Amino acid sequence: QVVTMLSRLTTSSSLRRFSSSAKGSYDYIIIGAGSAGATIAHRLVKDAGATVLLIENGSSHYGSWDWWKINMPAALTFNLADAKYNWDFYTVPQKHMDGRRLHQPRGRALGGSSSLNAMAYVRGHALDYERWAQEIGEGGDAWSYRNILPYYRKAQSHQAGESTYRGGSGPLTVTQRRTKAVEAINQAFVLAGEQAGYPRTDDMNGFQQEGFGPMDMTVTPDGKRASTWECYLKPLMHPQTPEDEAAGKRLKLISNEMAVRLLFDKTKVVGVETIASPKPKKGGGFYSETSGVTEKHVAKNEVILCAGAVGSPQLLMLSGIGNAKDLERHGVPVLLDQPMVGENLQDHLEFYVQYLSQLPCSLYPWAATIPGLGLLSKYAYRQPWRAIQAGILWMLAGKGIGSSNHFEVGGFIRSRENMPHPDLQYHFIPGIVTGQLDFLAEHGYQAHCGTMRPTSRGTVQLGSGSALDAPLIDPNFLATEEDRRDLREGLRLTVEIMEQQALQEFKRERYAPLSNLNLESDEEVDAWIRASSHSGYHLSCTCAMGKVVDAEGRVKGVENLRVADASIMPSMTSGNLNAPTIMMAELLADRIRGETPLPPEEASWYEPPNWQTSQR
Repeated sequence: QVVTMLSRLTTSSSLRRFSSSAKGSYDYIIIGAGSAGATIAHRLVKDAGATVLLIENGSSHYGSWDWWKINMPAALTFNLADAKYNWDFYTVPQKHMDGRRLHQPRGRALGGSSSLNAMAYVRGHALDYERWAQEIGEGGDAWSYRNILPYYRKAQSHQAGESTYRGGSGPLTVTQRRTKAVEAINQAFVLAGEQAGYPRTDDMNGFQQEGFGPMDMTVTPDGKRASTWECYLKPLMHPQTPEDEAAGKRLKLISNEMAVRLLFDKTKVVGVETIASPKPKKGGGFYSETSGVTEKHVAKNEVILCAGAVGSPQLLMLSGIGNAKDLERHGVPVLLDQPMVGENLQDHLEFYVQYLSQLPCSLYPWAATIPGLGLLSKYAYRQPWRAIQAGILWMLAGKGIGSSNHFEVGGFIRSRENMPHPDLQYHFIPGIVTGQLDFLAEHGYQAHCGTMRPTSRGTVQLGSGSALDAPLIDPNFLATEEDRRDLREGLRLTVEIMEQQALQEFKRERYAPLSNLNLESDEEVDAWIRASSHSGYHLSCTCAMGKVVDAEGRVKGVENLRVADASIMPSMTSGNLNAPTIMMAELLADRIRGETPLPPEEASWYEPPNWQTSQR
């Protein structure tokens, strides 16, 4: 019924109403005001003087009563389980993980996932981009490390100032924070990594990724989330300078509007058709209530998809670009048979190694709530006076517990010999998180460990021919023996680090995995990993450069259509994906404008000694 209704919405001219942009009044239309879309929109209107229509399915938190849930870094878990600012997807049952369906939150708000994520600023390793240059093929050299580094610097304003590796005057604020209440346990984790035989690094995004040390985060100096809304769009929508005011007048931002299909003149993309965003469902998709009215928006130059690794391939498929057999099965007319759309899905899988503490060293007094009270559980703190105090301090001064994402330290190591750069990543949290969202009401600490370059490949496929239905997301986790081996060794290496002398004064007992797990048994370790691991929420690679799009994001086989988001990565970078996505948007904005690429940066990177024969 929903499919039939939406089909009528998108084919019956009697139901259509036309926006002003149907007259061709915008140079570019961008779908998705997230990490990439906000960045490109900013550059096109401010630096190129272009007119841009930016369409976002989600709503703005600006001026809403719950604005603090996005702006306060420590409140990051609030929106992960709430469909208001979240697509709230789940995977299909994972056949190599005991049939579990894993949560896949995606940002559905101004700023996209940069308004929902954990704010870890991680660029990946230089060799990721050297690999990209080979994987992409023609034009791929533009994505080599020395060519992309200037765009990282262009985007960034790092609190430590400008250097060969860091930017000092870009829109995106990056800081490091040290929260006094939990500094002792954070520093003990870094020391434990050194005691286990790994190096220390003070800049994981600079010369040396490998080692343990402080982590960068997209948090402003005054303690606010530095989303692409905050850094790229807000200055244009609420300008403080004449330059921003003039640029903002060239940007039309429409929120709560859903793109349902692209509009074509033969193989030339001329615009997009939208409906008012319906009410989202818990668990992904939307209710079928709709006004029955569609809008047509027409672009003079290009339509740019920035809807992410799920949304961009879904819109391509709904518009007839994808695997012809799958499209026909869902009643979607085929415009271009492109079997690689939605293929090559990659994601990071991670587990938590957790310890109860005998010392008061963690976030639990501020974060732990009382379960079993429904929606009230989010706000029923076990020590409400601490939570209230932290909230007031953050709102008045941008300081204290609320001003950090609490991924203040972490690490990168190699899981085995003959590995040229790290393939395991650590995020350390001074607390024990249960079910990914709630804090255990006891003092404790945990290390998130995940493999960074998995070999398993999955898919994003249509759930139906309707944009209202959630797509089928199948990361196909743990499909290869190599991935199972890497996580198995990762668990053993993590426990070794967590048992170092630096953490002994805190250690009470291991909470997860339980101490009776036989770490020497591959079967027991594999079973625990299958039952306990979670997605890192790093979906990518579903419209890969060299396969679906070229090295400048242009969709092969059609005209005037680009994809510019994490979906065009040919393979995953070694770490969190928000920073690489913003870098990609900066680079592609120059390509869209026809600008000469920034000159390459003559930067080098760390090569671990004896890496061919030594794990550390």
